[in-house]
Amino acid sequence: GFVVGHAGLYQALAMFAVAYFIIGMTVLSVCAIATNGALDAGGAYYMISRALGPEFGGSIGIMFFLANVCGSALYVLGLVEAVVDSFGIPPGQKGGTGVHVLPQSYWYELLYGTVLLALCLLVCLVGASIYAKATFLIFLIVASVLGTILVSFFATRPIGVPIRLPYLNGSEIENGSFTGFSLDTLRKNLGGGYGVDYTTGQMMSFSSVFAVMFNGCTGIMAGSNMSGDLKRPSYSIPRGTISAVLFTYLVYNLLAFLMCATCNRILLQKDYGFLRDISIFPPLVTVGIYAATLSAAMSNLIGASRILYALARDDLFGRALALAKKTSASGNPVMAVILSWLVVQLVLFSGKLNTIAGVVTTFFLLVYATVNLACLALEWASAPNFRPTFQYFTWHTCLLGIAGCCVMMFLISPVSASASLGFLLLLLLALHYLSPSSTWGYISQALIFHQVRKYLLMLDVRKDHVKFWRPQMLLMVQNPRGSARLIDFVNDLKKSGLYILGHVELQDLDMLPSDPLQSQQDSWLSLVDKLNVKAFVSLTLALSSGCGWWSPPPLLIWIGMVFLAGGMRPNTLVLGFYDDEVPQDGLARHPAFTSAREEVPLGFPPLREPSTPKLLSAQEYVGIVADALKMLRNVLLARQLESLDKAWELRRAASPPPTIHVWPVNLLRPDSARYADTCSLFLLQMACVLNMARAWRRARLRLFLCVEAGTMPHAQEEKLRQLLKDLRIQAQIQLVPWDAITRLHWQTCRGPPGGPAEEEEEEEEGVVNFPTNTTQVSDEYVCAANKLVLEQSPAPAVRFLYLPRPPADTSLYPLYLHQLELLTRGLGPTVLVHGVSAVTSTQL
Repeated sequence: GFVVGHAGLYQALAMFAVAYFIIGMTVLSVCAIATNGALDAGGAYYMISRALGPEFGGSIGIMFFLANVCGSALYVLGLVEAVVDSFGIPPGQKGGTGVHVLPQSYWYELLYGTVLLALCLLVCLVGASIYAKATFLIFLIVASVLGTILVSFFATRPIGVPIRLPYLNGSEIENGSFTGFSLDTLRKNLGGGYGVDYTTGQMMSFSSVFAVMFNGCTGIMAGSNMSGDLKRPSYSIPRGTISAVLFTYLVYNLLAFLMCATCNRILLQKDYGFLRDISIFPPLVTVGIYAATLSAAMSNLIGASRILYALARDDLFGRALALAKKTSASGNPVMAVILSWLVVQLVLFSGKLNTIAGVVTTFFLLVYATVNLACLALEWASAPNFRPTFQYFTWHTCLLGIAGCCVMMFLISPVSASASLGFLLLLLLALHYLSPSSTWGYISQALIFHQVRKYLLMLDVRKDHVKFWRPQMLLMVQNPRGSARLIDFVNDLKKSGLYILGHVELQDLDMLPSDPLQSQQDSWLSLVDKLNVKAFVSLTLALSSGCGWWSPPPLLIWIGMVFLAGGMRPNTLVLGFYDDEVPQDGLARHPAFTSAREEVPLGFPPLREPSTPKLLSAQEYVGIVADALKMLRNVLLARQLESLDKAWELRRAASPPPTIHVWPVNLLRPDSARYADTCSLFLLQMACVLNMARAWRRARLRLFLCVEAGTMPHAQEEKLRQLLKDLRIQAQIQLVPWDAITRLHWQTCRGPPGGPAEEEEEEEEGVVNFPTNTTQVSDEYVCAANKLVLEQSPAPAVRFLYLPRPPADTSLYPLYLHQLELLTRGLGPTVLVHGVSAVTSTQL
């Protein structure tokens, strides 16, 4: 009567259609989730938390708890209004007459509500079984009352109904009328006629009437809230909920039509209990109103207690809800019931039903939207295990349900909707950072996988362009204990590209019961989290004898087969340097572990003892470099990066700022000193990429141009400066005379470049020929080149040097590595770089 009296028949039917559209879409989602697996206590909270994870589940669980609490208070206040209408002393009278014996005031009505709520508490404390029996009895009462009301519309003759209207200065009587079926009455009630709500004195509108009406539809979750008490929730919830929705929708629409056709607007607006006046048996209507509101209040109270119990049992809020875990001998969560009752009692202080109707509706709409979101996420994730037996839903119904809930939330009360969303966001953030990890599974991971796979399929390597090149690093790590700072350094070097930490275990799987790397995966992932690097982890096994881990099968796994999806494939291999230095445990000194030393081990084995032989020979190590270059992968060799204290180098306030030294010339090939070949440009690019990283922006690039007398050094400098300008690289160029160094080289070669070569030339001891037999470099020359690099002051934070290609003759691999060791000895943090792909562009 309240709805059609203010909104008229057309708008009332529209309200029912909108409300039940939202509810219908939500019911389809509830049925889908409920039939996809075993349900436990908690109803919608359990469904959402197990689908969307603890953050969404916990935050929506609190919102749903508050919705049920406020709903229970709303129905208790509605029952109080009905009791006062029936037995209250009329306004303006000092004493009661007949049945009107109950005094009316805010505090008296609060007392009545407290008594009625205590009755609900007693039923809920006994347990779910007595509640089920009580609600079934109430269902029979309400059904019989409904039957008599429908008969009354046809059997009762037209009558006038005097209505006493309360005002501040007394009371006034107006006459409403029951006209029986009348076309004129129907016409007058078709359109809206919003007036003042006599219980609150507030002017009604479409949104405020809808807010009150919608609370008569929220009982659809009553069955799912009892999911932990049902014998077969997956069977009962879909059938019971759908039946309830269809039944109530038909009844509401039928009652709306009958009321509009038989009652004038004054009666509908000014007397919410008018059905007693027109009923063939008025006391039965009063009993029905009491039974319906009492049932709804109990339903919401027991639903709130089950949600609170489920939240406490999941430990999402720690000790804050520890008390709610306690149950009786029969398993009834009595403490959760008592706590819910206390919160409902606090809400009763609001005083009037229509005062809290908007807040309750907003809470329920938010919960319904999230239920639809949970089902939508499960459907979009396309996980094989999401196969509900209820098939009458699609992602379209979920999306429509979400849209309908959100639109109606803001139409009803923009302030309440905004405040509810803000509160939900705060709960999400709090649970994200404070709640323990769960084993329920995270739908976000399934959705991310689904989307990433879709986008990877769209990543076409044939459309790659040098303008959009980025480093995709594969760092090979033997033991993270000795490589913590190197892992951190390469993270700065990746420039939003792919970064993979690779590890090869030298064991024979045929001799093992299972893969030993599975148990190490968590340790590596924890390391990535602690170091705060954006890297993937990939572990594999290789035979410890015969092939070695540099042999073709493992190398193909790492370089050719790791991340085969589209362009997500490593293009740069990073290795630690092969030398005789004793490895140091860098994890213990890394800033990420200084405040949590007890977590340093992380399950990794201790470092190799100095007396323990290495897993690789020099021949095998250089073989890795050679194989990577043959597979057109860039190679970086990092030496002494564990001595790089990035925090000190980059944050010290002293002037000048730290520097990055770049030597783009092949120091082991002085006869072909070029600065614009592919390898030199790649080296420049990597130094520039490091300087672009946030932690390295304060550093300055220094580019060293090696010049000889008589070679027009200023012209070379100007040419290099123009190249840097074209490449948009800001660097200081420093000319370095190296006549004395190159003189040692020509002495070793027995003549100036271009002189007559000897037909047969024996290889001298300590001289390496690579990549062909045209260049010979002695140890004396390499030591002089090392000294030249070392003399450039001030000492840089890190140096980038040109890495020559390994010789074609594999027997020269150990001597090649020896020359590299001499070249980088004592230089501090140094990166040797060899690039095989074009990575710079001057195009727009």
